[in-house]
Amino acid sequence: MAEYALPYFGNLPTENLEEYYDVDIELNGNKIQIDLNFENKTIDTLIMDDVKKFIEKFESFDQLNKTYMLNDYNDEDGDTVKFYLEHHLEELDKDELTKLVNFDDTITALEQQLLSKLKLVRVGLYPDGEYNFATFDYSIGKDITDQLVVINTDENGQLDYMTMES
Repeated sequence: MAEYALPYFGNLPTENLEEYYDVDIELNGNKIQIDLNFENKTIDTLIMDDVKKFIEKFESFDQLNKTYMLNDYNDEDGDTVKFYLEHHLEELDKDELTKLVNFDDTITALEQQLLSKLKLVRVGLYPDGEYNFATFDYSIGKDITDQLVVINTDENGQLDYMTMES
């Protein structure tokens, strides 16, 4: 049986695939989950090449996604990131917010402080799926909220769409 070596996942079969594989890694000082989701039992090695290249670029995709989030936040028609931040500033009590923002900071707005706390917590890869190649989940803290800013991209990390989910 043919196998394909992927970073973090090790050797995976190209035939008789499981539907789901996951690993936890550290990226930029944060623990994130990577899951690999297959619709079919077999996969072409060219597609696995794309997966490997994508995994190897996680850090640059994370930086690109932060640009997407900042652009959405600063866009008057953008609603995902601003809504996420406003929602949490309204819903969280001051004790929880104090862990994330400095209320005494008169220079940086609370929204902008909270924006800087959005961290990557999960990457879902769907190499043989119909829709997005990857889904990136960002949170201000999984212990604080189940709400996420979700960025869906193609295999090159180009934004397809952004949304807020729980």
